Amino acid sequence: MEHILVINPGSTSTKLAIFSNHEQIAEETIRHTVEEISQFENVISQTDFRAELIKEFITKQQVEDSLVAVVGRGGLLKPIPGGTYKVNEALLSDLIAEKYNTHASNLGAILANEFAKEYDIPAFIVDPVVVDEMEPIAKVSGLKGINRRSVTHALNQKAVARVTAEELGKEYETSSMIVAHLGGGISVGAHKNGKMIDAVNGLDGEGPFSPERSGELPLVDFANLIIEENLTLADVKKMIAGNSGLKSYLGETDLREVEKRIKAGDTEAAFYEEAMSYQVAKSIAEMSVVLKGEVDSIILTGGAVYSESIRKQITSRVEWIARVKAFPGEMEMQALYEGAWRVLKGKEEAKDYALV
Repeated sequence: MEHILVINPGSTSTKLAIFSNHEQIAEETIRHTVEEISQFENVISQTDFRAELIKEFITKQQVEDSLVAVVGRGGLLKPIPGGTYKVNEALLSDLIAEKYNTHASNLGAILANEFAKEYDIPAFIVDPVVVDEMEPIAKVSGLKGINRRSVTHALNQKAVARVTAEELGKEYETSSMIVAHLGGGISVGAHKNGKMIDAVNGLDGEGPFSPERSGELPLVDFANLIIEENLTLADVKKMIAGNSGLKSYLGETDLREVEKRIKAGDTEAAFYEEAMSYQVAKSIAEMSVVLKGEVDSIILTGGAVYSESIRKQITSRVEWIARVKAFPGEMEMQALYEGAWRVLKGKEEAKDYALV
């Protein structure tokens, strides 16, 4: 039996899984304490520490002799088209140098490469957050010198779009879909013929507000706030991507707690949850214009989609556009596996990071 190892490093955890024949046969989430992580100077210096833990997982699963590939979560790289990429020196060099910023996900390819060398198997990454397939017109911001960027939940967005296309008897490469990923941050993408041709970048302050991010803000008022409070760029980034959204209104980012408050009669919590859903629906409707109204399906995914009230609030406003499909949570581990599998089976050609 052939097995594929999946590695998904986060800031305080390392998610691992073994897949075979489209089934996850083993998984483990290794939690890292603040004390463990704080002993390292930076993210990259955690490589050996995490590799030892992954080695223990592989040994425990007794798959050393049957691994045919390893795939890691893609990190912060240059803007690239979606797809599966072979891990090579050019890709590793940019991650190790943290050329495009630092994040725990940068370790995905680095760790995958360690085990690829040990077991003499190929290593891949799939659809990192920097996937950029936006059409040139979608990048125009309205101010010369500043372009819109594509930073999204590309891995999960494309994964649920592929599953939905199959359910519709279609191929992702010939479908038109809108995918809204609702988590701590929110991203909304317009997918057409296998590409995400426009996307809301919630990290930089676009689109709807989320449990912890601001989304779009009235620019003059925000500029006044920056001046009045003498905010630095670091302050601004922390504000719009960590201390805004529901956190600023309700002091809470956990939607489970918000909904407990709503059930207990908290009308303020109910109002702001609905306001967030309202803004998500507006973003979805904007993407329907990008697709000229030709939408096979609207897909809601991410942790917030476990909320029945949020699903209903959004669906009631957009179901006139197209059928709404819900995928609560995320399927990142499966998506990483499927990306590697498609290459191994010749259904997709692995891309070369150095050539894109």
